[in-house]
Amino acid sequence: MKAVGDNPTEIKRLEKELKKAEKDAAKAKEASAEEYEITLNTVRKILFILYENKFTICRRERDANSGWLTFRWQINMDGIDYQIEREKKKLYRNLLKRKAYEDTNIFYACPQHCLRLIFDEAVQTDFICPVCGEDLVFEDNELFKQLIDGRVEEFGEMPK
Repeated sequence: MKAVGDNPTEIKRLEKELKKAEKDAAKAKEASAEEYEITLNTVRKILFILYENKFTICRRERDANSGWLTFRWQINMDGIDYQIEREKKKLYRNLLKRKAYEDTNIFYACPQHCLRLIFDEAVQTDFICPVCGEDLVFEDNELFKQLIDGRVEEFGEMPK
């Protein structure tokens, strides 16, 4: 490897190459975001959600010249089976809670789809939608309960 030393033409050439590489990297980021039709902020949000759930490893580096932070991301496959099992159990528990809620309540809904109230709340509003003023109508939730039952059956025997 050759040292640059005090050669000003070599330094200028390297600076130009570095600037060109930085521009190319920025264009590549934008092009990939456009290709998948998502914004860079959305990508960042997804990465941080994955990080919070321990599916990625993040390393921050601060640029000495500009002070900007660069995030280096890496997929973390350690414990992925445990994480997936944990999420499945959480979904299963939530489905059971929702099923119990749907089973124990009678619902009234606004025909304009403003909101959905349980019977006690509908009584308090005199069966009138507090948002738009329409009369609330009884909502049969049997189909919804059947959908929940179907999802619960997909899990089979699952510990709570």
